[in-house]
Amino acid sequence: MAQVVIENIYKSFPRRQEGKANRLTPTSEENLKESGSEPSSAVSVLRRINLAIHDGEFMVLVGPSGCGKSTLLRLIAGLESITGGNIWVGDRLINDLPPKQRDIAMVFQSYALYPHMTVYDNLAFGLRRSSGEWRAAAQEAAGAESYTKTTTQRPLWAERALVGLTRSLPQGLQYWSAEERAIAQRVATVAQMLQIDALLDRYPKQLSGGQKQRVALGRAMARDPQVFLMDEPLSNLDAKLRNETRTQIVNLQRKLGTTTVYVTHDQTEAMTMGDRIAVMNAGQIQQIASPLELYNRPANRFVAEFIGSPPMNFIPVQVKAPLLIQHPQFRMTLPESWEAALKPYDGRSLILGIRPEHLSVSLPAPKNLPVQVNHIEALGSETFLTVSLTESTSSEGRSDGLLQARIEPDRTVTLGETLWLSVAIDKIHLFDPKTTVRIA
Repeated sequence: MAQVVIENIYKSFPRRQEGKANRLTPTSEENLKESGSEPSSAVSVLRRINLAIHDGEFMVLVGPSGCGKSTLLRLIAGLESITGGNIWVGDRLINDLPPKQRDIAMVFQSYALYPHMTVYDNLAFGLRRSSGEWRAAAQEAAGAESYTKTTTQRPLWAERALVGLTRSLPQGLQYWSAEERAIAQRVATVAQMLQIDALLDRYPKQLSGGQKQRVALGRAMARDPQVFLMDEPLSNLDAKLRNETRTQIVNLQRKLGTTTVYVTHDQTEAMTMGDRIAVMNAGQIQQIASPLELYNRPANRFVAEFIGSPPMNFIPVQVKAPLLIQHPQFRMTLPESWEAALKPYDGRSLILGIRPEHLSVSLPAPKNLPVQVNHIEALGSETFLTVSLTESTSSEGRSDGLLQARIEPDRTVTLGETLWLSVAIDKIHLFDPKTTVRIA
């Protein structure tokens, strides 16, 4: 196992002009590494990416489509070249190493199983491609009862040739070298761990989506790499199977202790799976923190809106020193702990952020929000309301001027009804409208 350190990574692609790609010259790439800026002929995909993933950590990269998270994963795997910066795995700089020498295993969104190979051969493929490292384990595997056959002292290439030539023959006629026995033992261990040992003779077309996903995981696990990379491996599964597999992946990672980088656009997956989460947007990391840290103390408005379902509500307010914030429909006084933070914003506008669960139905009062119910979603365990501030045309946080509130499920509410919502003062967030940074 090993930590992964990403230092000041840049990735740019050449612009296409008149049907031709303007390729980056070695000189321009060298200048980029020194200056930290992109050449004018390049389209920047990643900028100033700095990330340290601890040994054995489950790190999740999350963000909207097109933010660069999958590109970053491909840079770590060696499937894309780096424009600028360094990537370390353990104490090795891997910038110029080909993918096969990085000791990294990747699980793709499409699973990428070999359709002409059985599950067993899919799991064993990476082991057979490895150089003679499995020969060291052969001594231990040589005593295995299954598929036992006397192994003579032949060259490694000869033994592998015999194994390949006899693989399609009936079981009793197959040749099993010491190396192949070691591979068989490793495949059996991984298959049992993933509960796919009954599927080893099947082909991918005979598997369900969940079974294919487990085979793809098993192929990565069989090699026992230093780092796992997973690119949205659950996106092709239905909701129920996704939840089950999510738990299985987390439990397997904890059992194996392998450093894992997991890419998703689903913030629920990110919150429930990651030890830490890196939120990305427009090719840059917005915040790196634990799931609850992101939820309770977002660094900026983007993180606040992206993390959480339904997302945070945003309302423009005016600040009046020392602690008063005002809106045409309400006003409230904040605790004294806000005084120092609000002092520079006296007479200015801020964006108030409040999550749906921190709004509750209350009585009419100047500090409460008068709203009209536009939509009701009764889920049984909870009820979500879509509401709009009365006599208000915009909340400046949503183009339609709507807010969302989560209320107790046994409260009866009707469409068009006017309610008063109280705000949990200790749960509010304030954001600078220009920089979008949260005011602490």
